[in-house]
Amino acid sequence: MEYQELVVEFETKLDALEFRNEDVLFTAETGIAHTEKCIKQLRKRVLRYGFSSIQEEIHFFKHVKPQILSKLIYYVKLYHIESKRPRSSAKFQVKYLNAQINKLQNYFNDNLEFYHYHRRGATTLDEQYFIRGQSDLRSPTESFHFFIDEEFSTCQDCAVATIMAFDMLIVYLQQEIEKLENNTDYAKESLMKQSSKLFWTGSKTELIELIYALHDSGAINSGTADIKEMASLFERIFNIELGNYYHTFIEIRARKYSKTKFLDRLIVGLNKRFDEADA
Repeated sequence: MEYQELVVEFETKLDALEFRNEDVLFTAETGIAHTEKCIKQLRKRVLRYGFSSIQEEIHFFKHVKPQILSKLIYYVKLYHIESKRPRSSAKFQVKYLNAQINKLQNYFNDNLEFYHYHRRGATTLDEQYFIRGQSDLRSPTESFHFFIDEEFSTCQDCAVATIMAFDMLIVYLQQEIEKLENNTDYAKESLMKQSSKLFWTGSKTELIELIYALHDSGAINSGTADIKEMASLFERIFNIELGNYYHTFIEIRARKYSKTKFLDRLIVGLNKRFDEADA
């Protein structure tokens, strides 16, 4: 079934949305609209073409659909959290955001059995969890039933999406808390940004892929550099806010095909330059 092109188009739209750094509520609303449209298109293709094998159906409901549905859950939750966020002192905002993190983590605690199944990459129960028409009495207590229909859902694809979404939300909330607790540092960073005339004109995803590659190469501080410190430095140098870089890293890691698209392109480009110089 051809859905990869649709997923790539969807991810490109979200990259552009995040890159614009608009108001968070606007970003959430727009993200919801993009994601709902993509899910509807995916559903049409599933109902029209079906799957060629059990393995293809499992892969779709275990990896592809949750990749998209997690964004919908993420943006819906983000909108509700941010719309109710207090506009008072940093102290009260931090208290509110920590309370939201606790609520999200409670979901993991309430659904530990499946949470651990997903986390360790288990496959033994995949035919029960990710084939349509199956049922599971241990299904998560908080599943988004308004997105579920028998022709386009399994008993646990929504649970996978929820785990992914809540991971992204926790990272976002932790970063917001850090901003509030280090307000002076952020002001300094803003001043430092003004001194750089370099602007990153690629996508945020590409820069994050590069940062993680440098981090894992051991070429900076012999591999002991903090990823957060590296991300902050690149933000200052290239006048960009990377947002939830860990959430983006999770998406890169979940790619079906090349997980190093940007790095692969760099290699091709540099080799071409060598060839032209040697010609």
